[in-house]
Amino acid sequence: MPRINIRLKDALHGRLVAGARSARLSLPEYVRDILDRFEGIDAGGYHGRFDEVQATLIQVFAILAASVGTRRPDILQKGMDDARALLLERGLLAPEDGAL
Repeated sequence: MPRINIRLKDALHGRLVAGARSARLSLPEYVRDILDRFEGIDAGGYHGRFDEVQATLIQVFAILAASVGTRRPDILQKGMDDARALLLERGLLAPEDGAL
């Protein structure tokens, strides 16, 4: 099994040791568990939780957009344009993917 050596600040090491103790795992087992969850191997772990939050936010915004679009299409269009500009600015939307 390959090994890695890393240097940690004392505070991070302390948090890892405390987490391992509370999980009743050895420090290496605890770190492997964290890495597995972070890398998405554990579907209900780190990434799974963010996927659930993202799905919920998409649903909420879809309902909000439908409601606003029914009452004020002009406000919906302005919101969509503003959202597109923010996504482009942050590199989360390619310019050729532009139309929202």
